[in-house]
Amino acid sequence: MKPRIGFIGLGNVGGKLAGSLLRNGFELLVSDLNPERVKEFCNRGARSGSTAKDMAMDCDIVITCLPNPAASSEVVEGNNGLLEGLSEKKIWCEMSTTDEMEVLRLGEAVARTGAIPVDCPVSGGCHRAATGNISIFAGCDRPTFEKVLPVLTKLGRRILHTGPLGSASVLKVLTNYLATANLVSICEALATASLAGLDMRKTYEAIRISSGNSFVHETEGQVILNGSRDINFTMDLVVKDLSLFQAVAQRVGAPLELSPLLLDIFSDAEARYGSREWSPNVIKRLEEATGIKVEAAGFPAEIVDNEPETEGHEVVNRAENR
Repeated sequence: MKPRIGFIGLGNVGGKLAGSLLRNGFELLVSDLNPERVKEFCNRGARSGSTAKDMAMDCDIVITCLPNPAASSEVVEGNNGLLEGLSEKKIWCEMSTTDEMEVLRLGEAVARTGAIPVDCPVSGGCHRAATGNISIFAGCDRPTFEKVLPVLTKLGRRILHTGPLGSASVLKVLTNYLATANLVSICEALATASLAGLDMRKTYEAIRISSGNSFVHETEGQVILNGSRDINFTMDLVVKDLSLFQAVAQRVGAPLELSPLLLDIFSDAEARYGSREWSPNVIKRLEEATGIKVEAAGFPAEIVDNEPETEGHEVVNRAENR
């Protein structure tokens, strides 16, 4: 029997993840600050959840996918929050990109109710969240991982058990940091190519078939050249993620050089263009400084996942099989 699931947070990522649950036949209760998003899901077969407390009481699993740690804290600990409704054998899945220490703190409070906490953020872009082909990191003990795996394999394709609670959140901000570093370097490479008078379509292909290629180039590189810069991810979220990564580095004593520079670049871009500007428009800093427009014909305005939805599976560390 499939568990009844409550989903709190129907934003760019959360809405697509909740859609995968509906598509795969789960009984779903949804909640969001935007009533129009809730109405849309109810029209598709979900039910509207009331308070987080009520959703915790009514559901076997409650998933939160929220924009920042403060929002997660409010949903879990606030008035009529999850802590007031959770009980033994219930599961809280935190799919937000958040702080390891905050996950551990909230997880301890959840565990005191008898419920089980899991941090399970996603990675791979909104286009893959929409098709159920996104990757998921899961931090929890092994028995809990095996309990939630049947649900996670409907939300994503590649599921990695990362270790104890909090480990998934560290890995998530680490991978987002790497993606941001790649985005900034792609912006600089494309701007330099444009200034050098290169054919930008050939430049894109040269990078794609070379050692310089990456997931970020194949996705964000295309919407940069299209001019839409629409990757469903905004400046404020990049600043948040970089700040979370920097906090981890400072906590463990890693003397980083690139991370603070990236944070300065995106903080400046956020101040110039607004918190809700698409993150690839960080390239506008270079365009404005040089008077060029880094665009080319033939690239899509948004990225769509054309791979068919397939059953998710656990990813096993290759070293463990040796």
